[in-house]
Parts: sequence; structure tokens; C-alpha cells
Amino acid sequence: MQLFILAVGKGRASPENTLTQGWLSHLPQGGSLIEVESKFPPGQKRTDDESSRLLRAMPDGAALAVLDPRGKDHSSEDLAALISTWRDGGFAAACFAIGGADGHADMMRQKAERSISFGRATWPHMLFRAMLAEQLYRASAILAGHPYHRGD
Repeated sequence: MQLFILAVGKGRASPENTLTQGWLSHLPQGGSLIEVESKFPPGQKRTDDESSRLLRAMPDGAALAVLDPRGKDHSSEDLAALISTWRDGGFAAACFAIGGADGHADMMRQKAERSISFGRATWPHMLFRAMLAEQLYRASAILAGHPYHRGD
């Protein structure tokens, strides 16, 4: 199953983007970062535009999870189980969407199969991408029975 991170903003040549790309390159079925930007000023119109752009960027028939502090906290094992369920349910791809500064529009959350949290803390956007990419790699290692994930 291909795994995608859909994100608002451009990573450019940052150390965090290098980390993100590194983890995604290690995914067995491939992983990609898809970035979108909005030209609207901050506010609801921008949030709606960002969410629309993220939805349009999704591959057809992909499962969608939004990353949201109000979502359900997932352990690495929970994330692996979710990916396994989607894979076994016939999805060829899964997308994990990171919103902009104001999060996701309601329409985005309504289309998502899951709302996931990495806790209630606010993380720097670029660092969060790298953390998500590592967790996607860790989930794939769990599913493959690889020793990378030891659960310590």
C-alpha cells in the first residue's frame, strides 16, 4: 500500500524536509509528500481552500486520515493496525493530511475515515511532517515483523 503525506506549505531545503523524505524513501511500497499552498490571507477562506487542494491532490480511492489535535491519539501499533485494515479492505493508498495553521476545514474532517492526534501539544509544521513520516515507516516495520520497532 502506498502511503502519502498531504501537507500545506512547502518544505524547501530544510533539515526537517530531508528527514521527512528520508523516512518516506524507506517505505516498502513507496511514500510521497504532496504539498499544496493557498494564496488567500489567513482565515476561513484560506482553510477551506487548503482543504480543497489537499482533497484534490489525493489519489483516487485512497483512504484518508486527518491529523488533528482533537483526533484520537494513536500508538504506533494502532497506526499499523489502521494501515493494515485499510490495506486488507482494498485501499491501494492511504493519505495522512496535515492542515495549515488553522487546521482542516469541516469538509475535510467529514471526508476522513479517521482523525488522528499525536497528542495535544502543538508541533512545528515541518518537524511534524518528519515525525509522521517516521511513524509511517515504524508502522510498516511493525506489519513486516521487522525489529526496528521493539515497543520499548
